[in-house]
Amino acid sequence: MAESPRITYVLIDGENIDATLGTSILGRRPRPEERPRWERLLQFAQELWNQPAAGLFFLAANNELPMPFVQALMAIGYRPVPLSGAPGEKVVDIAIQRTLVEIRQRRADVLLVSNDGDFVEQVGDLLDGRRVGVVGFQEFRSNAFLELTAQGLATFDLEYDVQAFRESLPRIRVIAIEDFDPADFL
Repeated sequence: MAESPRITYVLIDGENIDATLGTSILGRRPRPEERPRWERLLQFAQELWNQPAAGLFFLAANNELPMPFVQALMAIGYRPVPLSGAPGEKVVDIAIQRTLVEIRQRRADVLLVSNDGDFVEQVGDLLDGRRVGVVGFQEFRSNAFLELTAQGLATFDLEYDVQAFRESLPRIRVIAIEDFDPADFL
């Protein structure tokens, strides 16, 4: 029996990315045109390691399924994972942690899309020779991931590396002098 081809699982912590974008970057609820173009992330994942990518988009649904959003995700190739639980239960975090544990049993690489340090233990366990990356906003990424970079964890910025946005976000970041363009500030 032939071995199945290697795959990259793209796990999206939708709540974390949306909250970071809205609260920390924009200071308000993002308008639809300011949200990430999720199809660009799947394309980035496929090109990054030159293999098929399967996207799982985790969201807290709590008795209300946002059908237009779910249908849009499905149309661009994601599998939505709507979750519910007890009040205060971090259902998205729990589901992503369980999924990361399950991936250890599979022939797969992983891109986790979150800034949240709640996944550091599971991500660290995946650094067993497979390719693992964290995608988010570099200035808001949990510092707990830093020590994993020495073990092979790759980090990518959703805006700068993935180019998931149509317009530049109003972010303040450290700029390498070779990348500095004064026109950006004038």
